[in-house]
Order: sequence, then structure tokens, then C-alpha cells
Amino acid sequence: MSGIPETYRPLTETAQAASVSRFYKWEMLVLLWIAFFLNQADRQIFSVVLPLIKNDLGLSDSELGLIASSLVWTYGLLVPVAGFIGDRWSRKSIIGSSLLFWSVATLATGISSTVVQFILLRGIATGGGEAFYAPAANALISEEHKKGRSSALAIHQTAVYFGIILSGLIAGYIGQQYGWRNAFYLFGGAGILIAIIIFFRLRKDAPAQDVQKVSIMSTAKVVGKKPTIILLTAAFACMVFVNVGYLTWMPSLLVDKFKLSLTDAGFSSMFYHHLGAFIGVIIGGALADRLSKINPRNRLVLQAVALLCGAPFIYWMGAASTSSGTYIALFLFGIFRGAYDSNIFASLFEVVKPAIRSSAAGLMLMCAFLVGAFSPYFLGLLKPTTGLSAVLSWLWVSYFLGSVFIFLGVIFFFRKDQVSSV
Repeated sequence: MSGIPETYRPLTETAQAASVSRFYKWEMLVLLWIAFFLNQADRQIFSVVLPLIKNDLGLSDSELGLIASSLVWTYGLLVPVAGFIGDRWSRKSIIGSSLLFWSVATLATGISSTVVQFILLRGIATGGGEAFYAPAANALISEEHKKGRSSALAIHQTAVYFGIILSGLIAGYIGQQYGWRNAFYLFGGAGILIAIIIFFRLRKDAPAQDVQKVSIMSTAKVVGKKPTIILLTAAFACMVFVNVGYLTWMPSLLVDKFKLSLTDAGFSSMFYHHLGAFIGVIIGGALADRLSKINPRNRLVLQAVALLCGAPFIYWMGAASTSSGTYIALFLFGIFRGAYDSNIFASLFEVVKPAIRSSAAGLMLMCAFLVGAFSPYFLGLLKPTTGLSAVLSWLWVSYFLGSVFIFLGVIFFFRKDQVSSV
């Protein structure tokens, strides 16, 4: 027998189990971070190597635009379906399968030579596979990191910023040195490897609705009856509208206004903003977890304040007369964007029960992406008459409206909509 007294054995075993549980939840977060990094990187590759594809295959701008739009449309239409499935199936299986599916599609995109092939592999297959990741992943992280929910989700969110920046550098280098097809092969192959690791390392989890099934219509009714969810979704749509417009047109602004090269404009337009967002998301997550112990609605308050404080810097990024002033504005805009990002799903889950969290996240993502998809087109319509600097500056209005929506939810509806078991 062991020398440990009988009275101490249960406590020791409990401590060991707790240690294993703590290790697992951080191992899970690391693996999901890598998966989310690839999610964002695979989405950006096409834009990075687009000039090389155009020159190699002789595709028109309209054809290239159609290929890019097909991914956004597919993602927006399928993400609510992914959310509902995420509450009914094992989230580990959904995450691993979606990563494997979109990685195979990304790898196969490297052999594409026609518009139809690109739409099928890049738009529908890659976009469809990616749609199933976020709802299940955010719900799973929220359940494993209950006490530090905002911090864990914030760490996961940083993968977006690294994915956008590093994919540009890596895919651009691979494309220039070895051809654009090899960029797809590299990222697709890496995703397949990580998917295999996820299947082996993540625990088999029970579906959120394993005991009591909730129909799609019942879920939609629950979501529709909670004004806080509707207002949070409206605010998220306002944020995505700004983000998509910024990602599309900011490089062009730097080229036109400050005569930067395409390479310098592409890097500068992404780096300063996402550096600020990385700092903001970490600070925002930690601060929200601390403030939510005082009152759970403080997660929402922090989001509203972040959007409100970010609005002036959105105006400044378009109106600045020097490149250094623009970079400072992009950095500070990023700080407050990151603080908002850290609580997108943490705030939502304050008013959504665990059994339908993936479904609610899917609906929120769908609405935000379908609204945000209009931003590049809307700004493009105004650009010839208003000027690119002005139309980008006036995106501050969208952040201001988003802040108002969240404040309305906090003041009038949160107390009634809050769920007791989170």
C-alpha cells in the first residue's frame, strides 16, 4: 500500500484530476487557436496571391470578385446551420471535421485553373467548411473556461489578427518565390495535420442538447424574444460593416493618398491596426472577467464603451493628413476594436443558455456577415463622388450606432434576459 494515509487519498486524487483538467483546457485552447489561425489565413490567401492568379490565368476583375464573394455568401448562409448542428453533435467532431474539410479544399484550390473550379473549391467548399468552425469552437471554449470566459475567448480571437498578418507575409513570399499554387498547398497541408491532431487530442464531448432536444424553431423563438440578443447582434453587424469596409479599401487609400507601393500599403494597413487589436483583446478579456464578477452586464458595458471610444479614431484614420497620423489612428482604432472583440461571444452567452449557444452564435454571425458584405459595395458607390478618405472616415457612425444598441440592451433588457446558469 502507499504511504499516503487513507484520509488524504481522495483529496490527492481530486487535486490530480483538477490539475489534469486545467492542463487539458489550455491544451484545447492552443489547438483551437491554431485551427482558428488557419481559418483566417486560408480565407486571406486568395486576396494575397490574387495578382499572381490574375496574371497566370488571365481572369478578369469581375471574375476574381465573384470568386471572393462566393466564399462570403457561402459562409453567411451556412453559419446558422452550423450553429444549430453545433448544439446537437459533438463539438470536437464538428471542429475536427470542418478543419479537415476546408483544409482539403484549400489544398485542392492549388490545382484550380477555371472560374468554376475556384468557385466550387475556394468559395463553396472552403467557405462552407469554415462556417462550421466558429459556433462550435466558441461554445466549447466557453464551457471549458467558465471562470475566465472573456480571457479565453480573447486569446482565441487573437488568432484572427495573426492569421491576417502572417498569412499575407507567408503566402506572399511563397507565391513570389515558388508560385501561387504552393501557397494553397502549404496552408492546406498544415490544416490537415492539425485536424488529425485535434481528433486524437480533444476529448469526446457530449452534445449540448444530448438530454433535451431543442428544435430550430424553438431556438429561433428564444433568440427572438430576447431584445438583448437582437441588440448585441445589431451592434456586431455595425462592427463587421466597419471591419469589412476597412479591410477592402484601406490599402487603396494608402496608395492613392500617400503614394505607397502595393506591398507597403498592404502591410501598413493591416499591421498597425491588428497590433493594436491584439493588445486591446488581451486587456479587454482580462478586464471583462474581473468586472463581470461585480456585475455580469459589465461585459456589455465594456463593449459599448469600446465602440464609442473607437469611433473618433475611425474618423481620424481617413482624415489624417500624414501617413504617421494614419498609422496612429489605425493602432488606436485597433485597441478599442480588440476590447470589443474580446467579449463578442462572452456577452452573448450571458443571455443564452448552454444548450443553444452554438445556435445563437451562428445566427449572430450570419446576420453580421450578410450586413457586412454590403460595406465594400456601398463605399465603392460613394467613392467617386465623396472621396475615399471621406467615406472611410464616416464609418465612425456605424461604431457609434453599435455602441448605442449595446447601451440600450444594458439599460432596458439585460436584467430580464440574463440566464442564471452560464
